[in-house]
Amino acid sequence: MYHLTLVGIGSGNPSHLTRQAVSALNRAEVILLPRKGEDKSDLADLRRALLADLVTEPVRVVEYDVPNRADTPDYLQAVTDWHDRIAGIWAEAMAEHLPKGGQVALLVWGDPSLYDSTLRIAARLPAVTTEVIPGITSLQLLTAAHCIALNTLGEAVIITTGRRLREGGWPEGAETVAVMLDSGGAFTALDPAGIRIWWGAYVGMAQERLIAGDLAEVSDRIVATRAELRAEHGWIMDIYLLRRGDEA
Repeated sequence: MYHLTLVGIGSGNPSHLTRQAVSALNRAEVILLPRKGEDKSDLADLRRALLADLVTEPVRVVEYDVPNRADTPDYLQAVTDWHDRIAGIWAEAMAEHLPKGGQVALLVWGDPSLYDSTLRIAARLPAVTTEVIPGITSLQLLTAAHCIALNTLGEAVIITTGRRLREGGWPEGAETVAVMLDSGGAFTALDPAGIRIWWGAYVGMAQERLIAGDLAEVSDRIVATRAELRAEHGWIMDIYLLRRGDEA
């Protein structure tokens, strides 16, 4: 009954969207727009501004409030329950605004394939076919902003989360580690000797901030800058690349 298009929007900069993404947004009958509370109202505002700039067809925008995730020791169960609740909200919104089915779109930061759970939530919905429009990832924006290559010559890259880096330390055999979804300063759990870091907050946005250098020298500055930016904006999106070895 429903066709759900997940549109990767990069950092929310209209220039980052592909023609395919713009076409998909204008083809939709309903666009779902999440709200994450007053302290993160900028995120909804960015989506609204993007739609105002790019959508020229009479598409209905339906806003909804994202429920809070339970803060429990069982992280995976808390996330599963959270996804179930969000899927229920989507289903109710689609049934209310498109009772006979139709085209629905949802804007996803970065790309729906990289450390994003939108696809997992969509898989919970019955009678829904899903399409993905790829977007620029924060990892691409980070390496472009710092003018660096993602990988060293002939070597692999590990992409992980701040939680896993903090709990497991440096991944065995890795030379380059990209870290996403860090609640703050997971790199401080590492022995900084011989490690270089390229860090960015709000990459690709007007308020972008970048810091790079030897981890031992810039670690404290990154932690302090991150705290200042979070206090100023009420939210933060940051990502960083760690590298050790000759090319670091």
